Amino acid sequence: MSQSKTDTPLSAMTQIRDRLANIPYATTLGIEPHFMGEEFTLILPYKDSNIGNATLPALHGGGIGGFMEVCAIAQIILSNPDRELPKPIGINIDYLRRGRPVDTYARAQIFKQGARVANIRVRAWQDRFDTPIAALSGQFLLGKES
Repeated sequence: MSQSKTDTPLSAMTQIRDRLANIPYATTLGIEPHFMGEEFTLILPYKDSNIGNATLPALHGGGIGGFMEVCAIAQIILSNPDRELPKPIGINIDYLRRGRPVDTYARAQIFKQGARVANIRVRAWQDRFDTPIAALSGQFLLGKES
């Protein structure tokens, strides 16, 4: 996470909550930002409306993908607080395990950021960080400076 030295987790949390409120899908899914120690993490709380297969039951793959995309955007916002929202250029998602009907967590890491594009990876998990249910690799166009 690359927040400035003047940002505290509380001020960063307020900033990210305000910015996520402008992403309707983040609100629909009920995504909540948290700091787990120093690590910025998003939480997708379990809701019946996020189930895609009621027989298993399993979380909807599109919901998991959208959750990870929002996580990537949130990490870019933390690293670039004075820019408009980034836009996805290309995203690849690997679905590794069934998303069970429990809370889901995601954490992003920016691998390379240039003047206009950021390359980012996201991992989503449920019970254990080392057993991800999905992984995202994506490139995002950075927003204009505001």
